Amino acid sequence: MRHGKKFNHLGRTASHRDAMLSNMATSLIMHKRITTTLAKAKELKKFIEPLLTKSKQDTTNARRVVFSHLQNKYAVTELFQVISPKIADRPGGYTRIIKTGFRQGDQAAMCFIELVDFDEKMAKEQKKATRTRRSRKSAAPAAETPAVEAPATEEAAPAEQAAE
Repeated sequence: MRHGKKFNHLGRTASHRDAMLSNMATSLIMHKRITTTLAKAKELKKFIEPLLTKSKQDTTNARRVVFSHLQNKYAVTELFQVISPKIADRPGGYTRIIKTGFRQGDQAAMCFIELVDFDEKMAKEQKKATRTRRSRKSAAPAAETPAVEAPATEEAAPAEQAAE
């Protein structure tokens, strides 16, 4: 019986699938965002999320476990030195999949998968959302009035001195 044995084989043998996911995970760690098909991104998310959780504890054993999956020492170093401090307080959900449309040749659903804490555009939008809103009417005239008066008096003073 095959109850509960379901995941996307992606049309590849087991060794090819493992190598492909390892390479994609390495690329995601090094570049923080990659573009791929939706099916591969969903499988990559299942592959990399446990590795990111494991990287939160910087121990020799954790590094060995992650290296056994990635097989790239530069990616392991990047993961433990750069990425894990940023995700230390996050309880999960380290990646985000955003659909981008369909590929021209075969109409495959395309998307990009990225590390959540490394997207500057989304981080800026979240920071803007947390600020309180202020009225423009009361702030704008008060700020403009001194700025307009100060240059006028400075320009008038040299003109008076030149006339004397």
